[in-house]
Amino acid sequence: MRQYAGLIIGVIYLLIAMGAFKTGMGGWQGSQADVGFWWTVIGSLLTIAGLGAIFGTWIHAWSDHSH
Repeated sequence: MRQYAGLIIGVIYLLIAMGAFKTGMGGWQGSQADVGFWWTVIGSLLTIAGLGAIFGTWIHAWSDHSH
C-alpha cells in the first residue's frame, strides 16, 4: 500500500492543477489577465509536482533496484 501513496498524491495534485487551469481560463476569458496568469502559474507548478510524485514513486517503488 505504501507504494501507491505517491501515485495517489500525484493524481490528487493533477486534479487540483486541472481546477487551477480552469480558474485561470475563466480569468483570461473574463478579461482579468492577472488572475488568468497567476492561476496558470499555480496550475503549472501543481502539474510539475504531480508528475514528479507519480514518476518518482514509479521509479523508486518499481525499479529493479528498489529499496
